[in-house]
Amino acid sequence: MKFLRLITAITIITCVTTCLFSSPTHPNVLIIVADDMGYGELTCQGFKTDIPTPFIDSIATNGIRFTNAYVSAPYCSPSRAGLLTGRYATRYGHEFNPGPAEITAPTIGLPIEEKTIADRLKAAGYISGWFGKSHMGYAPQFHPYKRGFDEYFGFLGGMHDYLNAEADKNDMILEGTEQIKDLSYTTDSFAQKAANFIQKNSKSTWLCYLAFNAVHMPLESTTKYLARFPNIKDQKRRTYAAMESAMDDGVGLVLNKLRELNLEENTLVIFLSDNGGPTPTTTSSNGPLRGFKSQTWEGGIRIPFIIQWKNHLTADQIDKRPIIALDILPTVLAASGLEAKPEWKLDGVNLIPYLTTKTDQAPHEVLFWRFGRQIALRKGEWKLVKAPLNGVEALIRGGKGTTQNAQLYNLDRDIGETTNLASTYPDKVKELSKIWNQINQEMVPAKWGHNSRKADE
Repeated sequence: MKFLRLITAITIITCVTTCLFSSPTHPNVLIIVADDMGYGELTCQGFKTDIPTPFIDSIATNGIRFTNAYVSAPYCSPSRAGLLTGRYATRYGHEFNPGPAEITAPTIGLPIEEKTIADRLKAAGYISGWFGKSHMGYAPQFHPYKRGFDEYFGFLGGMHDYLNAEADKNDMILEGTEQIKDLSYTTDSFAQKAANFIQKNSKSTWLCYLAFNAVHMPLESTTKYLARFPNIKDQKRRTYAAMESAMDDGVGLVLNKLRELNLEENTLVIFLSDNGGPTPTTTSSNGPLRGFKSQTWEGGIRIPFIIQWKNHLTADQIDKRPIIALDILPTVLAASGLEAKPEWKLDGVNLIPYLTTKTDQAPHEVLFWRFGRQIALRKGEWKLVKAPLNGVEALIRGGKGTTQNAQLYNLDRDIGETTNLASTYPDKVKELSKIWNQINQEMVPAKWGHNSRKADE
């Protein structure tokens, strides 16, 4: 009898131990989005050295930096909509930015039928907080509280004064749904609120979406950050440098909070920009890339993208395979033990198998863009594109996107898109045009037109 009791006890202990150690631990998720930061800005990107970014660079040191990472749209709102849903925003008509609050219809915003990453993670018991810029619509149905998030601190529009919470009477800083009147500096405040959220929920499993408005215009900083760059003589560049440095400090504050709470190894950290830099406006550098924000040249859609998950992903790696911000949602779902259902029709893919095995296979066969009359398609080293021809000339937004007269570039040999090869490789143009047209048939017309203020370009 004693022997049977012993065997039973050992069996129970073994079963419990096996269950404990075989059950996946759902990681916390920290997604940090910079606003209008160009491809060439971070120190770790290797193009600029006038603005140190040690904290953001540390994510690359501890993780994987992608050199061919993209967003699904060349400016703010549709790009962020794609990130939040894992789907091309052109699938649901969110092709352009909403306008300023005072002229935007209450029906304009991320369609309520679309589920966000926070909606999806609720199935795994996640608590979700959103800190910073929304740009998903102003009406109550578009508020982060209605999009799966449990906590919110930020503003609903596309840009905001950094120092004055009441600068825009139609789009004030909100804590939840309540307007606040006092503000130190938005970059500092958003980072501190994110750190507070992590502290408060350190015993739970959480998603923290830290969506900075830095380094979007207006160019504004505080004496503290400006004092770091006395040798930058151009005032525009000096203020930009101060803003980027403040954001790097904010990232450091949040990363240090993870370390302080012993959460670093169980937190999936992703850093990216929402589009390329509007270089003439703010000096945000796109490095060797052609074009700017609002254009389907590489300078508008290729962005810094870094991912860290300690003890799960190999540190200090560079990955040259093309990926897209749409991949964030399915990657997070997989890490969290949730299955992406076919009926969700996600366009992103789970990156984890590509990052944890020795395969050289690319996650995507093709990547697609449509932005008014601008188009692009990337397949391997080849890119088909139609965009403004001289960089800063009038943006092409109205009308229907087609492949007619599109240009062809080999990005492996010509990252700056300097040599149009369309006449040299007409069969490649036909091949890529056919693919673009097939994908475009799955998309829907824009639900609203371009209607943003000049600063939101």
